[in-house]
Amino acid sequence: MATTIKRNLVLKELDIKEDPTTGKQRVFSITFDKKNGERVYYPRAVSCGLNMDLKANRCRGILAVDQNGNTISHPTPVGIDRIIKYNDLSVIF
Repeated sequence: MATTIKRNLVLKELDIKEDPTTGKQRVFSITFDKKNGERVYYPRAVSCGLNMDLKANRCRGILAVDQNGNTISHPTPVGIDRIIKYNDLSVIF
């Protein structure tokens, strides 16, 4: 079983907003570092949009959700270079 995933594959997964079979948002777990060095872990999160050019700013929008899919926080911009783990797989460059 693989324990790593390449960053470009993670970004492709984050760009897919819905599961094509169910039509619901894709839920994943993610660990990332903030700019101040704090490490954040969301056991359940979905990808969301932000009011900026995400590709030019090299970030993606992440929104934490509970087990029912209800939001529990505000949208968070995550730098693509700061993603540590995606679905418990270590992200490599």
